[in-house]
Amino acid sequence: MTSAPMSVGASTAAAASAEFSGKTAVVTGAARGVGRATVALLHARGARVVAVDLRPDITALPHAYPGVLTVRGDVTEEETAVRAVRCAQDACGGLDILVNNAGRTLNKPVTETTAEDWDAVMAVNARGAFFCAREAFRAMKDRGGGAIVSTGSYTSTVALPEGAAYSASKGALAQLTKVLAVEGGPVGIRANLVAAGVVETDFLDTIRPDSRAYLRSFAGAQPLGRVAQPEEIAEVLCFLASPRSSFVTGAVIAADGGFTAV
Repeated sequence: MTSAPMSVGASTAAAASAEFSGKTAVVTGAARGVGRATVALLHARGARVVAVDLRPDITALPHAYPGVLTVRGDVTEEETAVRAVRCAQDACGGLDILVNNAGRTLNKPVTETTAEDWDAVMAVNARGAFFCAREAFRAMKDRGGGAIVSTGSYTSTVALPEGAAYSASKGALAQLTKVLAVEGGPVGIRANLVAAGVVETDFLDTIRPDSRAYLRSFAGAQPLGRVAQPEEIAEVLCFLASPRSSFVTGAVIAADGGFTAV
């Protein structure tokens, strides 16, 4: 007896669930927000995931996503990047995907931004991303290729007041991505960046008591009339990490609700 053919919807869902089967990913800034949503998607689609974060609650991820490995550490320290990549290699046999998501923000006028402020933001968004990308690049080169995807910001291409350090750091990350793409092409490594718009996460909760109202105030600035949810940015990150984007490298992909289109 011939079985009934699988529906297009069912076959698409089955393919998505196995999209990252056999692949290993490192995700930084993984405890909350976009990072956690990215871990969830990669895990659901078959990837082995090493989740990295400075927060103590990173250790709770394996309870939500069985099999996920965790590395608690500060991405501004080289040793954290080394440990994360080594964990992927030792536990999973190699590294195929890096999602450079750890980030730090700051809202201060230029005249009030101190040297310490500048260095703290650059240390996470540019220096830390570089450390992780460098270690991942080395591992991927030995493996024959891979994908490096970073969470950037629309502020790397447009200027907003009180964003000097943050915008500059995300601009540096965008340029780092392009260099990685140029150097990585001959060895099968792709590098891309998602220029994310405003995302409704707890990213600002520790530095702004009015963080939720502040986030909502951006809604009208987007043609879509709202801010993003973490899962929406995670979907774009996963697309760029997947074979579906196999001819995309060195790109800065806007996921900002149309903000930079106006």
